[in-house]
Amino acid sequence: MPPAINVSRISEGRPNPLGATWTGLGVNFALFSANATKVELCLFDASGKTELERIELPEYTNEVFHGFLPDARPGTVYAYRVHGPYEPEEGHRFNPHKLVLDPYALSHVGDLKWDHALFGYTIGHKDEDLSFDKRDSARFMPKCRVVDPAFTWGNDRRPRIPWERTLVYETHVKGVTKRHPLIPEEMRGTYAGLATRDVIRHIKSLGVTAVELLPIHFFLNDDYLLNKGLTNYWGYNTLGFFAPARRYARTPDFAFAEFKEMVARLHDAGLEVIMDVVYNHTAEGNERGATLSFKGIDNASYYRLLPDQKRYYINDTGTGNTVNLSHARVLQMVNDSLRYWVNEMHVDGFRFDLGTILAREPHGFDDQSAFLKACMQDPVLADVKLIAEPWDIGPGGYQVGNFAPGWAEWNDKYRDTVRAFWVGEEGKAADLGSRLSGSADLFDHHGRRPWASVNFLAAHDGFTLNDLVSYNEKHNEANGEENRDGHSHNYSYNYGAEGPTYDPEINDVRERQIKNMLATLYLSQGTPMLLAGDEFGRTQQGNNNAYCQDNEISWLDWNWDDKGKRLVAFTQRLADLRNRFPILRRSRFLSGQHHEASGVKGLSWYKPGGEEMESADWDDPNTRCFARILDGRAQESGIRVAAHDVTLLLILNAYHEAVDFTLPESSDGVCWVRLLDTNVNGEDEEEEPEFPIGGTYTVTGRSLLLFSLKRRRSRKEPEKNAPPASLPEAQPKR
Repeated sequence: MPPAINVSRISEGRPNPLGATWTGLGVNFALFSANATKVELCLFDASGKTELERIELPEYTNEVFHGFLPDARPGTVYAYRVHGPYEPEEGHRFNPHKLVLDPYALSHVGDLKWDHALFGYTIGHKDEDLSFDKRDSARFMPKCRVVDPAFTWGNDRRPRIPWERTLVYETHVKGVTKRHPLIPEEMRGTYAGLATRDVIRHIKSLGVTAVELLPIHFFLNDDYLLNKGLTNYWGYNTLGFFAPARRYARTPDFAFAEFKEMVARLHDAGLEVIMDVVYNHTAEGNERGATLSFKGIDNASYYRLLPDQKRYYINDTGTGNTVNLSHARVLQMVNDSLRYWVNEMHVDGFRFDLGTILAREPHGFDDQSAFLKACMQDPVLADVKLIAEPWDIGPGGYQVGNFAPGWAEWNDKYRDTVRAFWVGEEGKAADLGSRLSGSADLFDHHGRRPWASVNFLAAHDGFTLNDLVSYNEKHNEANGEENRDGHSHNYSYNYGAEGPTYDPEINDVRERQIKNMLATLYLSQGTPMLLAGDEFGRTQQGNNNAYCQDNEISWLDWNWDDKGKRLVAFTQRLADLRNRFPILRRSRFLSGQHHEASGVKGLSWYKPGGEEMESADWDDPNTRCFARILDGRAQESGIRVAAHDVTLLLILNAYHEAVDFTLPESSDGVCWVRLLDTNVNGEDEEEEPEFPIGGTYTVTGRSLLLFSLKRRRSRKEPEKNAPPASLPEAQPKR
């Protein structure tokens, strides 16, 4: 194959846009560096193995080195060598012997091969990272490739699902399809595999409106994991913010096109695509890390360094370095990346890993930080979904509920409270009441809405829902760290046996507890997020930190047993209920106060005797069984009129024994219609039997029920169905 460039003519070019831009007449190269003295553009053959030429970029404008190659075209393979001072104690680590990747590269060629030559200093030298290494790193480095972003999108349109109707499905591009029996072998584990009909049909059946993908930006496998026969499976080790990972494409050289095809197919099915993005750190590590891109381009600009010891990095991420979003050009890079994925790749939103770091200025977390303000004023980014993981290990790192209006946030208080309640922990009733109601105590300010709380029970980091009810302890031995990694406090319980068991009573309560938590998730105010596989009882064999397990531990097993089939059917029923009853997904916080216009309380709480709960009941540590009524007449919007939604009664019993519950009175109700009982077999749930108001329902230990209120008809409408004369017996415990 002939080289992608034939004659190395060079002209001044332009300082923007940054990156390698195909103009139709050639390629403009532009690289920011505030402290470099010279930048050489290195051109390679198509394989990236042979360096053909080095061309000094001729111009330097506004801290940007730039030049234009009129004979270059898409397919040109390139990288840079950046000259400047090697003064680690002043924050500078320039080393032109080290090939560095373009931060704006849209595609890459080859893979990184770990070698000591990749480091700017000499490993083992007595001066450590203050030493200077002259070995050429080019043969161990991946390279960048110029691409033509043109793509025929056809009639692709963003689904634009309203936040209040959003239900997120967190998954991994490879893991979700690697073991899927209906997907051709060559498509398993790829962008194309995720976009197949059978996968989309299943995801849609769960009520999902948005697929959230674990990181797909270009990332590296850590050397220490490869030495143990493991890999970076999750992908939180980004090195390129504009290029999709080649490893998830059937044809790696065309990963960008395959990703676009996947997005188009998901959009066609009405599904949004949300990307988990890692702008808080890079794969280059700390002062002992390799020189691969940013570190060799302008270390002092791209990273936060200790003010009085610039040799060392601020490590608010726990990964060795922290990206410096206080620098205007670095902030520009992140926002350019986000706009690229929206405009060119058509994604619908982002989940920001360790989002607190992005909003931290030198003085600390600031909900008016440069990054947050840049996002909210940007007409492109203001129109997509922005989700923060609102914590990190830095100072003031826990900020749940404190992000700017317009943002949604992962709510770990929801996760921990729901888990603790269902495991039977004392004193969780009051907290659970808040979590069920959209966590108004955290989010009801500055006009924020319930959807700002992204409710989840399990995520990629931690136990799956099945393992949460199957293991008392984490079992991370496969990670090679003697089970020291991962969280130890998970609010998990095995109910009598550690791991899988044939005991029918244990399996019965485990399945019911999974259903209880799934139902709690779907029936809470806020934005539900379901971890892929939890709908059929996926297990990771007790591993709660499977970040390095690119194997059957992490991959979804689509060969469901009877339990898995029952759980899928149950989750689909939850999806139907959430879709049928708008009161479950209100865009306004429901109040427990009487409202003037409607004369009703949107939200009421009841104890088993049928009376409304009082402060003493919330404070009682033994309160484990109570009910919530969502009144469908509660004001729906800022217009002060009563709504006409169905009123719903939710009963939760985390006590291990049955509780007789008096179904609450209602002035305009005829009877309560049972929609859900987690102790009832799936085939019986479709009956929706009626129960008299004021009657007693025996609520099985560790179970959840949902009822709708059948209202009285107006005088002009004859009642067709009278309430039942006697209460049907509650379903026996299975």
